Amino acid sequence: MSKQNYYQQVYDVTQMIPEGRVSTYGAIADYLSLGSARMVGWALGKSFSGISGVPAHRVVNSKGELSGRASFSHPDLMQQLLEEEGVKVNNHKVQNFKKLLWKPIDYL
Repeated sequence: MSKQNYYQQVYDVTQMIPEGRVSTYGAIADYLSLGSARMVGWALGKSFSGISGVPAHRVVNSKGELSGRASFSHPDLMQQLLEEEGVKVNNHKVQNFKKLLWKPIDYL
């Protein structure tokens, strides 16, 4: 499988995360059975270079931390986008993380 196809699969799954919910790099990697959480992070990092419609702000690490915030145009943008969707964030961590967690394997 080419890197382009893998990235598109990551984007497709990420686009399915409902507004107001979050998923993790690992949950997406597990669903795709095609690599690691780190590879999902790389793919989402590439989504900032012109791929529109990919809600990368909804993907956090396995602890609910906004570990990808440095990839956004401003370090507070990830938190701002989540909060606009009703997700509470405190100290760069999603509050009620387990309740808001969306795992593609459970829904797709």
